[in-house]
Amino acid sequence: MAETITIWTYDWVPEGPRGFVRDFRLRWACEEAGLPYAVRTVAFDDRETNHLDRQPFGQVPMLEDGEIALFESGACLIHLARKSEALMPRDAVGEAQVLQWVVSALNSIEMVSVPWWFLNVMGDPENGLTGWLDQRLGQLETVLADREWLAADRFTAADLIMADVLRVAKLRAHGDRPATEAYVARVTARPAFAKARADQLAHFAAADETRKGD
Repeated sequence: MAETITIWTYDWVPEGPRGFVRDFRLRWACEEAGLPYAVRTVAFDDRETNHLDRQPFGQVPMLEDGEIALFESGACLIHLARKSEALMPRDAVGEAQVLQWVVSALNSIEMVSVPWWFLNVMGDPENGLTGWLDQRLGQLETVLADREWLAADRFTAADLIMADVLRVAKLRAHGDRPATEAYVARVTARPAFAKARADQLAHFAAADETRKGD
């Protein structure tokens, strides 16, 4: 019998990031692929230093699969994708396409969108990253106007992580990109997305009750 994958996340987070904590990406991938998994936690309190033996930056998620232990959601996602053709094709061309778009979501889009979002919520909506963000999102809009999926002509791990990067409300409300919006809506309508999101929200809601009793 195959060993169960373990996804590590926080035991609790405030309401704001719920549904977006990045263990969600791994939950979603496992749901898409039908991979059994368990969720374990590290304490949110003192998170910067309380699990540095597992994650040198004090972040989540982490993933364990037998003797394999990984951190960084992108690395964990690629590992899961290699376990299931539902997430990544087995031919060399399809695999290469998926890998390039997974890395692109993280390095070309998220590396701009996250600091832009942070400056936005801190009260600087017209911050210096807006032009760069608009350029990147415009380039992606051109790609998505011509295709339904990013790689292999079907849903893959590349769509999972790209849609997760793009689904942030402030990002979706910024500018007019109909192809991108249709893409995000299409990918996030998948049942596995709904299941993974509901499970993460329930996980943190249950932690509210636990903290009330402490």
